[in-house]
Amino acid sequence: MTTIGIIGTQYLNFEEQPFHENQVIYTRKAFTDALQTTGATVIIIPIDALDKIPDYVSMVDKILLTGGEDVAPQFYGEDPHRLLGLINPDRDAFEIAVIKESIKQKKAVFGVCRGMQLMNVALGGSLYQDLSLASTTVKHLQAPTKQQFPTHFVAVDQTSSLNFLPERYHVNSYHHQAIHRLSDELSSIATASDGIIEAVENKNNRLLAVQWHPEGTWDTIDSEFAIFKYFVDVL
Repeated sequence: MTTIGIIGTQYLNFEEQPFHENQVIYTRKAFTDALQTTGATVIIIPIDALDKIPDYVSMVDKILLTGGEDVAPQFYGEDPHRLLGLINPDRDAFEIAVIKESIKQKKAVFGVCRGMQLMNVALGGSLYQDLSLASTTVKHLQAPTKQQFPTHFVAVDQTSSLNFLPERYHVNSYHHQAIHRLSDELSSIATASDGIIEAVENKNNRLLAVQWHPEGTWDTIDSEFAIFKYFVDVL
């Protein structure tokens, strides 16, 4: 049985906290539901001291990086743009170290949305701090449309790990940041019609990430559940 470690998200902003103003470590139930349906065992890993990371990574077979705050631009050498959103540099530093330790221990990593962006930053790439800074024409932040409804198409590289998806694939979309300079250690394997990178991989290091949210549609769209199956059974 495969054990998946999900790096927990934090509520830090009191205005956002629904738990009587208590800070919490959490993950979306949709992630655990999807992974458990594949037969995997799931562990939520809290943000901790960096020297604990080798122990955490050794406890699991694979790592999942989820969505959340913007990645702090300090990690790719930029000052904050006025359109930068909420950041949590402590989470960024922890997850970047987890990515590097996972590569060292030869453990697979799957990133979703922010997870893909952070993977790119961890490996030397950079981000658009807001999509208004890119020549984008597609609505990548589909709200108020609900997550269960795909809203734009991506072109999937049929030689990539995602070749089980159609070449023209319909996805949901909830991001205002995106990959700008792609890491030399990653390959783009799906793009939107405006050129925004929608999925990346490094087959040698067992890295895979998507910009959309398969956890929002895994129980209604078979191909989205197939992404989780691939992560658990193959990656």
